[in-house]
Amino acid sequence: MTDSQISPELIGTENDKRASALKSDYAALGEKLARSQIDIEAITSKVADFFVAVPSWGVGTGGTRFARFPGLGEPRNIFDKLDDCSVINELTRATPTVSLHIPWDKADPKDLKAKGDALGLGFDAMNSNTFSDAADQAHSYKYGSLSHVDAATRAQAVEHNIECIELGAALGSKALTVWVGDGSNFPGQSNFTRSFERYLSAMGEIYKKLPEDWRIFSEHKMYEPAFYSTVVQDWGTNYLIAQTLGPKAFCLVDLGHHAPNTNIEMIVARLIQFGKLGGFHFNDSKYGDDDLDAGAIEPYRLFLVFNELVDAEYRGVKGFHPAHMIDQSHNVTDPIESLISSANEIRRAYAQALLVDRTALDGFQQDNDALMASETLKRAYRTDVEAILAEARRRTGGAIDPVATYRTSGYRTKVASQRPAVKGGSGGIV
Repeated sequence: MTDSQISPELIGTENDKRASALKSDYAALGEKLARSQIDIEAITSKVADFFVAVPSWGVGTGGTRFARFPGLGEPRNIFDKLDDCSVINELTRATPTVSLHIPWDKADPKDLKAKGDALGLGFDAMNSNTFSDAADQAHSYKYGSLSHVDAATRAQAVEHNIECIELGAALGSKALTVWVGDGSNFPGQSNFTRSFERYLSAMGEIYKKLPEDWRIFSEHKMYEPAFYSTVVQDWGTNYLIAQTLGPKAFCLVDLGHHAPNTNIEMIVARLIQFGKLGGFHFNDSKYGDDDLDAGAIEPYRLFLVFNELVDAEYRGVKGFHPAHMIDQSHNVTDPIESLISSANEIRRAYAQALLVDRTALDGFQQDNDALMASETLKRAYRTDVEAILAEARRRTGGAIDPVATYRTSGYRTKVASQRPAVKGGSGGIV
């Protein structure tokens, strides 16, 4: 039996208030979908089986380059973070795994595993950190890590990633995500070719230490913290990395790591086509790497990404099993509420993509009927699938209205009384 942060009785009571309305809405949607030969039960079952990992760092209040304004009841350590992550899963039943970030979340693996087991949580991809300096490290990453000109600094970064693999293996994780802030701020500061050669060599050393059943995800980002050039700046470079390293290497797509107006869904299609899509960091963006809640700015783009994923699922693409993870920073909202909302929006995009009439879409594409092909996608996107999402949650023990139930639980007030208040300070993501 797992420990519950939110009383199952409270969830049941809150669901009872909304059960009648949900039953009516679900029946009406089922009748509407049936007219298009879509079985609502099949869609609901798929949605209930779709999961996304939450980031341990996401349950803390984020910040900007200018300031950070801590929230009430902020987690003090990884064990508090796991409690908060458990709340999200108990209410949504969509987030049964947590993605850890080392060294922030470093702890005895036996204690971490015991805590996860007690909460009914597993561990998703491990995340290394060589974009900032730890208190006790010998060499600084100010001028890079895996691509640094100094061999000792590169070796330190390699050892850190290997440590992440070893910790993850003890926790049951099966993947390592590597993002580096390496790059340059001035023309001429770095030799583009040699810095990339050093990066590939260092990543090769990490790759050799992967367990047989593991994958490594390299993550690209157009800019920041380096503003003139970034070593792993786009999906093409990322693809070269995955190809160079070997069959256990894949590309991770963060939705905020591209230039404005980039066709991310086409990038996803290309990586699927050539067998190198590793997974996602879901968030949303208005200007850059804003790390906003998924679906907050461009929900149609999120749907179009899932349209490519469902298309690959529909076609039975060999070896297709991308990792789904959230990567967000919450500056003005309760992080738990934002992560609840994002998990539901990601599922919403998946459900809508499942409604696309793929036979009709293929026919319109073959006939070069641009308008009707677009309308076929829009018809699925415009469908209100809230009843499917709520029913999927209800059937698996979650809340019909997870944010309302969370607020009723008083969880934030409770932990605020237990966790010392954190003072505001300098900028930063956590």
